[in-house]
Amino acid sequence: MPSDAVLVLGGGPAGLEAARGVADLGHRAILVEQRERLGGQPDAAQYAALTHGMRPAEEAIGEMVAAVTGRPEVEIRLKSGLTGFRGSAGDFTATLATPEGAREVGCGAVIVATGFQHFDPGRETQMYGYYEYDDVITLTDAEKMLKAGKFVKPSNGQPPERVCFIQCVGSRDRQIGNEYCSKVCCGISSKQAIEVRQLLPKAKVFIFYIDMRMYGYWENELYWPAQEKYKVQYIRGIVTEVLKKGDRLLIRGEDTTMGRPMEVAMDVVVLAVGMEPSAGTRAVAQLLGVRQNKYGFVEVPPGSLDPVATSVPGVFVAGAAAGPMDLNDTMGTAGAAALRAATLLRRVARAGAAAR
Repeated sequence: MPSDAVLVLGGGPAGLEAARGVADLGHRAILVEQRERLGGQPDAAQYAALTHGMRPAEEAIGEMVAAVTGRPEVEIRLKSGLTGFRGSAGDFTATLATPEGAREVGCGAVIVATGFQHFDPGRETQMYGYYEYDDVITLTDAEKMLKAGKFVKPSNGQPPERVCFIQCVGSRDRQIGNEYCSKVCCGISSKQAIEVRQLLPKAKVFIFYIDMRMYGYWENELYWPAQEKYKVQYIRGIVTEVLKKGDRLLIRGEDTTMGRPMEVAMDVVVLAVGMEPSAGTRAVAQLLGVRQNKYGFVEVPPGSLDPVATSVPGVFVAGAAAGPMDLNDTMGTAGAAALRAATLLRRVARAGAAAR
């Protein structure tokens, strides 16, 4: 029997916005999150400020959680996950593993909002020494310190004098199979570089990049202010090795603008790790039977001009489950997925009424 509910898989920004949109459109949303709380990566990784607008992430995500919590149209299932799935558009049955045991729920449509995971820099043959040196960290490690209002050398807790960011770690890399650009890393690095300089005005901050890719308004919001106001130094080059030298880190590589080798000492090295499909995205895609692209993200049918469609009618995708995207695009696709799901439910309901 057709169901007037939309199953939303994932309680991060995409899932929260999709559930809110479904409820606002007059339908029930069943919001399923495997963690013990809502918020997704911004909450789990303790993001400090949003890349767009520099707004405190905790405040923004808190508002999104509040927008669905307590609403009679939204059923929230925490510490739960999808384990089975059958049916067709308008009349699906999903099996959920919940703290109370297995439970079957009916839904007319599904929105996959299972997000992404950050690239593990240890996979890059340890050329950057992430698991060797305490003072080699990732963007997510840096976010936690920035959220706490301090930025120090993890090895000794002292403020660093020289900090650098290395771009495209785990992105645009044919050797490891991630040929794509993760879109947000350049902007996030510039945002963090600004925050480091705000906390440590005497520190020198460098960004080593292949190409700086700033989307939309980030050019004027982040890139130019980082250089002109906060004196962040952008160096076009390739870092080939990070070594320990005394109590500092030695960066070796090539300055591709000048066409010469470079060797510079740093106190902290921040690896700008890219996006990969989360384990949840991979698992859910297989259970739902939706196609995945060569990288493991949910595939949007080529040429469809529909950013939330999947290969299975009635199953939609939102946010970074479909590939790297920033928060603005995530929210946009979540709203579109909610609208598409609601439209499907109404069309099925009208067809049922006409048949009677």
